[in-house]
Amino acid sequence: MFEAAVRRKLRDFTLDITLSAEPGEILILMGENGAGKSTTLNMMAGLLAPDAGTIRLDGKKIFDSRERIDIPAEDRKIGYVFQNSAAFPHLTVRDNVAFGLRAQRVASSLASKQVDRWLDELGIRDLARVKAGGLSGGQKQRVALARALAPDPDILMLDEPFTALDATSIQAVKALVRAYVTERKIPCIVVTHRAADGRDIGDRACVLCQGKKTWDGRPGDIPVCLCPPHCR
Repeated sequence: MFEAAVRRKLRDFTLDITLSAEPGEILILMGENGAGKSTTLNMMAGLLAPDAGTIRLDGKKIFDSRERIDIPAEDRKIGYVFQNSAAFPHLTVRDNVAFGLRAQRVASSLASKQVDRWLDELGIRDLARVKAGGLSGGQKQRVALARALAPDPDILMLDEPFTALDATSIQAVKALVRAYVTERKIPCIVVTHRAADGRDIGDRACVLCQGKKTWDGRPGDIPVCLCPPHCR
């Protein structure tokens, strides 16, 4: 179970949001550009500190402003795929996928097996020795997803994970994410600007507008207007 109630003052508005995701549930987070979606994920992942609030993962507090708890990002066991994929260009694909495992000091034999597994799952085994800086956008996105999944995270967060992929790859990656979240019974939050993504793999959807949650419901019922005039 993932639970967060956080607030952070931004340049144009205050982001004030409460979110939750059950084990095995994929929560779709939508909103117009600048609504606060990526900032929300960055706070959950420990890359930005909320001004106030709490974040819990599996009942454990990983952030609490009153108790001054702020678990470092690398210790939160969060698999995070950034919007720009964030593959390390100077590292090979294999070293990119192994990065989180090495940071967690996973035994080399186990780490190697995990890397091999996800190179195969994402169809990038033939790129293992290629420097990530020379990859296409879609290839980098696959590398980033493999890197996020390899350490067996307790929650998966994906920021626009399908934008650089072709139509065939999108369906394959969606199926992989759905199967992984269901099998591991972990919560997952997916930021996307496409309602179709929510309908394809989402269990529940939320809409953000100017840092506030304005709608929460079934992905098939996502409103056409993501930020009505009265919210601005």
